[in-house]
Amino acid sequence: MNAFPSDRPLRQSLIAAASTLLEGRLNLGTSGNVSLRIDDGLLITPSGLHPSRCGPEDIVRMSADGQTLGTRKPSSEWRFHLDLYAARPEVGAIVHTHSPFATALACQRRGIPPFHYMIARFGGHDVRCAPYAPFGTVELSEVMQVALQDRSACLMANHGMTVLARELDEAVELAFELELLCEQYWRALQGGSPVLLDPAEMDDVLRRFTGYGQPGASRASSVVGRDDRASAPA
Repeated sequence: MNAFPSDRPLRQSLIAAASTLLEGRLNLGTSGNVSLRIDDGLLITPSGLHPSRCGPEDIVRMSADGQTLGTRKPSSEWRFHLDLYAARPEVGAIVHTHSPFATALACQRRGIPPFHYMIARFGGHDVRCAPYAPFGTVELSEVMQVALQDRSACLMANHGMTVLARELDEAVELAFELELLCEQYWRALQGGSPVLLDPAEMDDVLRRFTGYGQPGASRASSVVGRDDRASAPA
C-alpha cells in the first residue's frame, strides 16, 4: 500500500465530509463515519475522534482483508464498509449517520414507503430498514446487504442510516436528502397514514428520473442501474 501523504487530498475530503455532516446535524460529536474506496482497500474516519480534532494523518487506511496502516483505530463500523465495497463494486463512497429523523424511524424499525416520489432517488419503491444487529458485527453487514439490494440507502434498526454513492460529494448529498425525506415522512405520519404512490406510479417516476436534469447527470441514484431498479421488489 502507498503510504501517507500520497493520498492526502482523499483524507482531507473525508474530514471535510464528516465536518459537513456534523454542521448539518446529521451526526453529533463522534457519531457516524465516512469512507472512500481506494485501489487496494478503503480510507475511513477514525474511531472516537471528533472531526474538528482530526487531521489527514488520523484517517485510517485499510486493505481489502481488513488490515490497517497507521496508529489510529478505524471506525467501529469499518466491517460493514469493507463488506459493502466487496459486495457492491460500483460504490465508491459510504456515509453512515445517526441523524435525528432517520434514527427515530429506525428505532421504530420502520422503513420508508412511497409516500413521496423522491423515494425513487434511492433506487426503488421504498427505503428499507435493516433488522437489528449489534454494531461492528458480521451480522450487521449481512442484514444491511439484504436491505440495500437494488438500493443506495437503508435505515438500520435502532441505529441510524447508511447511504452509498459513486462519489463522496454525492453520498453526502444523498444523506441530507434521505434525512429530509425521513423528516417529511415522520411529519406526515402525525396526520395519520399518508396516501402512498402505487407501483405503477413509482415505476413512472423511476423512468422519468433517467432523463431528468442535464445530459449525463441523471437524478436517480448513480449506484443503482436502471435494469436493477425495474426488477427491485416494491
